[in-house]
Amino acid sequence: MAEDSPKRRKANFNEAETEVLIEQVLKHEQLLFAAGPGRASAGQKRKVWELIRHKVNPVAACPRDVEDL
Repeated sequence: MAEDSPKRRKANFNEAETEVLIEQVLKHEQLLFAAGPGRASAGQKRKVWELIRHKVNPVAACPRDVEDL
């Protein structure tokens, strides 16, 4: 039986994480946020977010999921 413990919050993003996240989102802004007929599929966007996650986690205070980003 699973324990009924409350879910704990992750630590706030530190300065290094924030810098990497902003840098990477700006680098991939067109792909992530473009509208219209030429926009990326959900799968393509997910791959980019995974790439960004791999760039953020080395400087992260705790491991981040794509949903955290």
